[in-house]
Amino acid sequence: MSDAVKVGFVPFSAPARGTLIVFCDDALKFGTAATKALGVAVATVKRAVASSQFKGKAGSALDLLAPEGLKVGRLIVIGAGKVAAIKDYDLLKLGGAVAGKIGAADTAVTVIADLPGAAMQPEQAAAIASGIRLRAYKFDRYKTKKKDDDSGAVNASVSIAVADPAAAKKAFTPGSHVVDGVILARELVNEPPNVLYPEEFAKRAAQLKKLGVEVQILDVKAMTQLKMGALLGVSQGSAHPGRTVIMRWNGGKKGEQPLAFVGKGVCFDTGGISIKPSASMEDMKGDMGGAACVVGLMHALAARKAKVNVVGAIGLVENMPDGNAQRPGDIVTSMSGQTIEIINTDAEGRLVLADVLWYVAQKHKPKFMVDLATLTGAIMVALGTDYAGLFSNNDQLAEHLTAVGQSTGEKVWRMPLGPEYDKQIDSQFADMKNTGSRNGGSITAAQFLQRFVDGTPWAHLDIAGTAMGAPKNDINQSWGSGYGVRLLNQLVAEYYESKK
Repeated sequence: MSDAVKVGFVPFSAPARGTLIVFCDDALKFGTAATKALGVAVATVKRAVASSQFKGKAGSALDLLAPEGLKVGRLIVIGAGKVAAIKDYDLLKLGGAVAGKIGAADTAVTVIADLPGAAMQPEQAAAIASGIRLRAYKFDRYKTKKKDDDSGAVNASVSIAVADPAAAKKAFTPGSHVVDGVILARELVNEPPNVLYPEEFAKRAAQLKKLGVEVQILDVKAMTQLKMGALLGVSQGSAHPGRTVIMRWNGGKKGEQPLAFVGKGVCFDTGGISIKPSASMEDMKGDMGGAACVVGLMHALAARKAKVNVVGAIGLVENMPDGNAQRPGDIVTSMSGQTIEIINTDAEGRLVLADVLWYVAQKHKPKFMVDLATLTGAIMVALGTDYAGLFSNNDQLAEHLTAVGQSTGEKVWRMPLGPEYDKQIDSQFADMKNTGSRNGGSITAAQFLQRFVDGTPWAHLDIAGTAMGAPKNDINQSWGSGYGVRLLNQLVAEYYESKK
């Protein structure tokens, strides 16, 4: 995994070199520690801030030549907005604003973790540190020649000055593991498809064994024995055979029902015989964003030693238009025994998920299942790229996901399910078709998936708009966003993890 900055915690003090960053509120006031760090220069800085167009708006920044009396070469004032209204996600964004101002020439940066009116708690300083790391991530390993504006903050060392460095470091440790999980998910989504195909993806997931995760990889022979005809039908046209990976983290009580997370892992999607238009087809290397999230989540939970039993399952395939590829009109038999008429081979993700969901429901009997998939373009028509579509057969699970979506900034919006939509996927030749009409396409896809959860409490997250190519934001400048890792980690921590 790639980190563009190194983040640590130090006691409050005025730095002797490098860049100094302080925060102010929307009244242009500084905290006690920031005022002390500015020392004799504080009056000059206040005049410079007051005479500019800077208003202290959250995330805004004012870059100043360090005034006389400061030993640093550069001073940056970052607005925190209304301090009384700041929440955890706002602190992540504040850290992102810090990372956004660090330049290639900055090697030593000191951030005074202090806000006017109240002492910053260790958990708040830790959130700023997480935001710095998330924003600073870059995927550039395949660039052999880097331009000046590509270099970012690769060599920067950021010291966050706090009242109690040991407490801040302790608070940051679990959050740092979650950041690692997000970065892992981003790395997987960003990788080119000639590097990350199903076998290679499975190998990378197997590296979670180092953290104590049990990993089982099902090859074509094993999936054939399990009668996973829906998943295997998608992969049969590719030179790279499909894989299903089952990851188990046993951090809870022995024998306690696990939570389950399932990810769609189409490592490249041409559309198969129903081939996609060439425009932007290169983006289909990211059609495994759901699987990437599940792997990143399992990393986060295992690394922070979450007190819960969890199963992560991913179906990995390529959807290619080979002479052996499945055709429109084919009928496949899923692991559940239900038959599916293939209407469009580009509606392949739901076929992969159908068998993996059924396998997890039958094999592991989880408390609930949440699947994530870059499933439909229709969800972007409905919700754009700021919300993921949420479909669920369980109101409590849906409410929990909505709540943690708001607190983490990885927002979801609940969409309807209902028997009225089943008519669109009824088939005259098989138990169902793999796609309905254009109208309500994300809903009929979810309605299809619901037939394979066997009554298990379940939620489906359609992350087509949020996992890849979404607009860059305060804490993500990467094409692959790692969407879902923080959301689901918070779901586990807040509602399902043992507090003992």
